[in-house]
Amino acid sequence: METTPMVDASNELMLEQFRQVRGILGGHGQKLDEVLHRLSVVEIGLAGLRREHAGDAETVAYLQARVDRMQGEIDRINHRLEITDTQR
Repeated sequence: METTPMVDASNELMLEQFRQVRGILGGHGQKLDEVLHRLSVVEIGLAGLRREHAGDAETVAYLQARVDRMQGEIDRINHRLEITDTQR
């Protein structure tokens, strides 16, 4: 079967369009790789922040326990000295 010049022109036009689409898709693939890399960097940073936050929570709990112990000691001293809230 012989092709006509009109069919050849249509085929060439379609091939050119497919090449352009392939080029565009290739560019999107590169951009997607870059976005995924940047997302990984953000996730690593977030994990670091979570570790720091956990460390801060541990410090706060430790300090609160110390304050509670000190308050208990102050209460015992006040009791021994017979100091009441109205005398302070």
